[in-house]
Amino acid sequence: MRGNENKQQPVFSYVSLEERVPADHPLRAIRQTVDEILAQMSARFDSFYAATGRPSIPPERLLRALLLQVFFSVRSERMLMQQLDYNLLFRWFAGLEIDEPVWNHAVFSKNRDRLLNEELAREFFALVLERAQAHLSKEHFTVDGTLIEAWASHKSFQRKDGGTGDGGNFHGQERKNDTHASRTDPDAKLYRKSNGSEAKLSYLGHVMVENRNGLIVEAMVTEADGKAEADAALLMAQHRQAQRPGGRITLGADKAYDQGELVRTLREMEVTPHVAQNNARRRSAIDRRTTRHEGYAISQRKRPLIEKVFGWLKPIGGLKKVKLRGLEKVGWLFQFAAAAFNLWRIPKLQAAA
Repeated sequence: MRGNENKQQPVFSYVSLEERVPADHPLRAIRQTVDEILAQMSARFDSFYAATGRPSIPPERLLRALLLQVFFSVRSERMLMQQLDYNLLFRWFAGLEIDEPVWNHAVFSKNRDRLLNEELAREFFALVLERAQAHLSKEHFTVDGTLIEAWASHKSFQRKDGGTGDGGNFHGQERKNDTHASRTDPDAKLYRKSNGSEAKLSYLGHVMVENRNGLIVEAMVTEADGKAEADAALLMAQHRQAQRPGGRITLGADKAYDQGELVRTLREMEVTPHVAQNNARRRSAIDRRTTRHEGYAISQRKRPLIEKVFGWLKPIGGLKKVKLRGLEKVGWLFQFAAAAFNLWRIPKLQAAA
């Protein structure tokens, strides 16, 4: 018998959002972990707000909404608010009741910019990492960098002395970071990742992963230049080495890190450089002292784990081309996306344990 479509709208609903979300949904374990972390950060949030005045968006809801934006590749705050308006899963995760109004996208962006900075994002990242300790290697790591395209056009890259060329036509002109800067994002630098590739206004994102499961243990953003990858590798290795006083760690990397000064400095820091050898028309800084050990071959086999991280952060995490401007804002976004990657991976590792 065919059922009749009932056009009458019910006055009340007695089904909660909690019942709408399946018990085995992947976001349930993530939501539990996030709630524990946000409870730890509650006192920290208090320092960002005045005791009086109009209540703002609760920071816990704001951060959970931002995690949804990363997890589901929502490309703008306007679209995120649309999803929160009609998507029951999004409402449940963010902490909104079914009949609660969503925020204006401009108000949401303003609250986000006031709350979030690189220091707070780093604290959130560290608390996420604490929950992954059982799945981390404490001594074997891999480092690499990736190009992050800035939210600035080539036409904004103009002379610092005020000249703009012939009506904005830059054909035939030599443009360098020493003499030119972007008018819309001065921190972005003109940079090409490799010979023959297009130069773009960019930042460099740097990641260190542990070699057991490929979880991110360090993440940072720098201006794009030829020395940034080596400098970032040293900073991240120094921070990891500080976690093991008196013990050595290994650091895998690709051929771009096969630099004499970098390798010497790592060894002085008691970090064993498991860097891929670059023997193309030169002598590698990595010799038999390193390559003869079995651990070197293992590090090289584990090194591709870091490519999976970039394969998630850039297309899914929204870092292929950032929609924020300035090194500080791009830095907190990168830290936050790295924390989101770990949050997504931890429940899967726990289930497999």
